Amino acid sequence: MVAALKSEFLCSMAASLDASLPVGAGPIGNRMVAYVASGTVEGDKLKGEILPGGGDWALVRQDGCLVIDVRICIKTHDGAIIYVTYGGRMDIPADLQPKVFNPQTAESVDPADYYFRTCPLFETGDERYAWLNRIQAVGVGRLTSTGVSYDVHQIL
Repeated sequence: MVAALKSEFLCSMAASLDASLPVGAGPIGNRMVAYVASGTVEGDKLKGEILPGGGDWALVRQDGCLVIDVRICIKTHDGAIIYVTYGGRMDIPADLQPKVFNPQTAESVDPADYYFRTCPLFETGDERYAWLNRIQAVGVGRLTSTGVSYDVHQIL
């Protein structure tokens, strides 16, 4: 064994999404784009807002697994701009999909009952946050009534 995997909480992120734009079924699955309307980032070391204009270029594969492909920008509480990209996977059992994908019932489903994981990477030219350029993070997500939320952990 090389080393045990350790992590520490970095932040919570929540994004409100506009209606998704269906691209349609292609050779590898059904593509849709969901644009971010607004969002928040809350943590001791990272706090700010998710700026509008980013989004998820998601692909629902033929096996039903959703492949996440997100690009967003965060404006920190002290004015830094941080570009964030992340991939991931969302796999929701077929019997839970009607509740999870319904904004009125999404939050009533325990996120432990479905798989929603991301791997954020950060990029910034602001020296105050240069440490973000050198870390790997992992997020655990859930669908909400207005979009998505994640708890993001820095891998140590």
